[in-house]
Amino acid sequence: MVIEKNVALTTADLVREVQSGNLTAFGELFERYRGSLVGLAVQRIGCIEEAEELTQDVFVQAMEKIHQLRVPEAFGGWLRQIMCRMAINRGTRRARPIATDPETLAATLLADGSPEGLAMRHEDMVNVREAVARLRALDRQTLQAYYFHGQTLAEMSDHFSAPLGTIKRRLHEARLRLAKELDVAQAV
Repeated sequence: MVIEKNVALTTADLVREVQSGNLTAFGELFERYRGSLVGLAVQRIGCIEEAEELTQDVFVQAMEKIHQLRVPEAFGGWLRQIMCRMAINRGTRRARPIATDPETLAATLLADGSPEGLAMRHEDMVNVREAVARLRALDRQTLQAYYFHGQTLAEMSDHFSAPLGTIKRRLHEARLRLAKELDVAQAV
């Protein structure tokens, strides 16, 4: 089927066309949804250039998976779900910004290389390990798996035989307990 510019097809019709092999219909879907996806991406990641790139990646993913969409009328929501998931993934993989003002750099560089800086860092590491050791077993195992052994949440879910949501909750609660434990240790 050739898509004529004067014929207004519904989104569901366009999805069915793409699923039947009409790639021109996907171009029309792209035109319809690109602007709203870029806007959503900017809200999620805050940078217009990255939002544009992420939107392209979302459409590539959608093109690859569109045959899996069972309800063509749900295309818009399905596309937004892909966007949200990919934005979260991109946000967790993105390097954190580092302060580069001269005062911060000077203080950081001097502290890292100096004997005092090394001693303080070693003391902090010892304090954290001691605080972790004082936690109950499940909190300790959760924190060690994530921070010391570098396991992903999915790996921890398998290791602990617990749902991913449970692992996230355990990790959050263990962090809170560790923070309290560190506060107690500093107050002494």
